[in-house]
Amino acid sequence: MVVGAFPMAKLLYLGIRQVSKPLANRIKEAARRSEFFKTYICLPPAQLYHWVEMRTKMRIMGFRGTAIKPLNEEAAAELGAELLGEATIFIVGGGCLVMEYWRHQAQQRHKEEEQRAAWGAMQDEVGRLALAVEVLQTQVQQAALPSALEELRAQVQEVRAQLHVRDRDARSTPKAVSASEK
Repeated sequence: MVVGAFPMAKLLYLGIRQVSKPLANRIKEAARRSEFFKTYICLPPAQLYHWVEMRTKMRIMGFRGTAIKPLNEEAAAELGAELLGEATIFIVGGGCLVMEYWRHQAQQRHKEEEQRAAWGAMQDEVGRLALAVEVLQTQVQQAALPSALEELRAQVQEVRAQLHVRDRDARSTPKAVSASEK
C-alpha cells in the first residue's frame, strides 16, 4: 500500500510545527499573567530589542547622541511575550530541521552500508566464480588429455596397421617377383 511510501517523519515534523504556534500563544499568555515571566524573562529581551531597534533607526536617520527612553512595562511585556512566542516557533522549527538533517544522514549512512555490503557480496561472488572457472579449466584440461591421448593411440594403431599392410605386401611381392623370374 501507499503507507510505506508516505513520509511519516515529515508529517510528524509538520504537526510539531503546527502545534508550536498554539504553544507559543500559551507561553505568551502565561508571560503576560505571571510576574516572574514578565519581570525576568519578557522585559529584559524586550528592552534590549527596543534599544537596538531605536538605535539603528536613529543612526539610519542621522541622529546621534540622543537618549533612548525604555518602553513602559506593559508595552515591554507585550513585546517580550511576542519575542518569546516567535523564539519558541523558531526553536521548534530549527529543531525540526536538525532532526530532519540527522534522519537524512542516518538514512544516507544506512544506504552506503547496504551498498558496501552489496559490493562486498559481489566481490565475493566474483572471487567464487573465478575459482570455479579455474577448477573447470583444470577439469577441461584433464579431460582433454585422455581424449588427445586416445586420439594419438588411434593414429598410432592406424599407422601400425598401414605399416603392417605394407610390410605384408612387401614380403609377398618379392616372392612373387622371384617366382616370375624363375
